Amino acid sequence: MTNLLKKKGNAFALIPLLIFIFIFLGAGIWLDDFYALPAPIAVVIGIISAFLLFKSSSDEKVTTLIAGCGESKIMTMCLIYLLAGAFAVVSKATGGVDAVVSLGINTIDVAYFPLGIFLIAAFLSTATGTSVGAIVAIGPIAVNLANSSGASLPLIAGALLGGSMLGDNLSMISDTTIAATQSLGCKLKDKFKINLFIAFPAAIITILVFFYLGLNSDITAVAIPKTNFEWITIVPYVLVIVLALVGVNVFSTLIIGTLLAGLIGYFGNHFTLMEFAQKIYEGFTSMTEIFLLSMLTGGLAAMVDKAGGIDYLLYQIKKRIKSKKSAQAGIGALVGFTNVAIANNTVSIVITGGIAKEISDEYDLSPKKTAAILDIFSCVVQGVLPYGAQVLLILSFANGKLDFMDLITNAWYHLFLFIFTLVAIYSSFWDKMVKRFLDL
Repeated sequence: MTNLLKKKGNAFALIPLLIFIFIFLGAGIWLDDFYALPAPIAVVIGIISAFLLFKSSSDEKVTTLIAGCGESKIMTMCLIYLLAGAFAVVSKATGGVDAVVSLGINTIDVAYFPLGIFLIAAFLSTATGTSVGAIVAIGPIAVNLANSSGASLPLIAGALLGGSMLGDNLSMISDTTIAATQSLGCKLKDKFKINLFIAFPAAIITILVFFYLGLNSDITAVAIPKTNFEWITIVPYVLVIVLALVGVNVFSTLIIGTLLAGLIGYFGNHFTLMEFAQKIYEGFTSMTEIFLLSMLTGGLAAMVDKAGGIDYLLYQIKKRIKSKKSAQAGIGALVGFTNVAIANNTVSIVITGGIAKEISDEYDLSPKKTAAILDIFSCVVQGVLPYGAQVLLILSFANGKLDFMDLITNAWYHLFLFIFTLVAIYSSFWDKMVKRFLDL
């Protein structure tokens, strides 16, 4: 009998974790806004309930909470969040986001607007590490392009949603990537390579679909005003991607990228030296919620784990796992269902990451592949939730001209990514193919 089956755990210990989830979910349903109640507040309520329900002494509970909050992987994750926030804010302040959007719009033919929007969103979200940021930057422009050109708004919106989630999933500085790799204890570049073998085919087929639809579209060309931009402001994004791919430490990568963006901004008269420092701090504060959420969730998870809650959950999952393939599928289902409840892919990974690590170790799974599966499933589910931030933003930009079903039925990338993820899980041929190129 395996170790996971020996420890049946304690179902009662899961109550504080469930309180956190249901308060966050309930507040979202009640207020019709899943981002109205700050997630860290919901976690604090869960922690308070753990103090009230668990039988150990107060000193012991505090010790466990602090140890969980300060666990090395949690702290590493939080520091990366801060640096990623600084890079994103400083780069945007130099005009980098506007430059990426302008470059794409200036070179796209009207018939291929969906394809162009997909590619712009994919690059921007990969470079900045945020799907929401990409949608906020491109969304209003995409809707206006559809209205002025006669191009299909549902198709353009689906392309924007797919491209933004592609980058969110693959980006080296995305919250989800950081959380998944830190939870599984693997390197960012290794997870990226495995992830790319799944996402790249899905992206190629999506591009071909958009190209075919553009080739056969009957749209009258319209004059799109050209906008000026500085090419150099795009360089920090490219540099960060390249440095991460060649294996430079993520801390060094983000510091170098932020400093380069700062130099470009300073000599380009976008901000002064003092304003550069203020932008860095603004980037830090932009990550306050996810920083606190990760830290406090780590503390709550440690308390639940010590009381036997994680062992119980692992025992229940383990009983249903029959092979490595079902273990991988189980991890995907676990984070996916958690995402349905939480409506936040990063939070879902933070909550389930420790459990995924236990299952991965028990079945001798590849940590980098497990991290990729964890990230992909959370992003696929997040991208199709009618109450998810990404979908809600796009629908709001459309001002009633687009409904949820029109958007989702045109989100081709999500469909293809899900299919190729299942292939990666269940196909032995996929594993053999990857082994020819990577040490899986």
